[in-house]
Amino acid sequence: MNKPFQYQSIAKAAEGCYKEKGSTFLSFIFPLHDESEIKLILPNIKKEHPSARHICFAWRLGCEGDQFRSFDAGEPSGTAGKPIYNILLSKQITYVLLVVVRYFGGSKLGVPGLIHAYKSAAEDALSNSEIVIDFVKESFSLSFNFDALNKVMQVLKEQHIPYHSEAFDLHCAMQITIKKNEIDMLSKQLNSIPSVLLTEINK
Repeated sequence: MNKPFQYQSIAKAAEGCYKEKGSTFLSFIFPLHDESEIKLILPNIKKEHPSARHICFAWRLGCEGDQFRSFDAGEPSGTAGKPIYNILLSKQITYVLLVVVRYFGGSKLGVPGLIHAYKSAAEDALSNSEIVIDFVKESFSLSFNFDALNKVMQVLKEQHIPYHSEAFDLHCAMQITIKKNEIDMLSKQLNSIPSVLLTEINK
């Protein structure tokens, strides 16, 4: 199966809310770059809501959302983290953390009620978010003889491709990051220039 060229995420953090039988469910959604950010966000939420009964969450990472986790935080298994995660899954949103903070109102909601409440709170935060489409990018090393420098630079300029970690000598080298759907076009252009070698950088 071919991997996607693009994916959906959110532009910035947003909030939502749902109330049921006295309980208040506050929801917070955050854009992520990697898992390390989660370890910074969650302690801040716990600090801001010290009297909350439960702080449940789900997150997805990766262009295909293949990295994920959900957490019930003491709610019956499958009633909190999973409904939150399912919202991200159904809306095909990735690179996000979605947290729902519950303030208990004195009345138990039961399993169906909890699932509905956490789902509704998660949906509200997502509905208040700006959905953005981003492109899958890949990194390559580019090496060539110095006499090919002008032609290589012209191709990169025409395609608006930034370069970094460059070294220009008798033999030149640089690193580039490019949208996945533009790789074939770039390869064809560079292949017409003698001595150019384009190699994917495996992360």
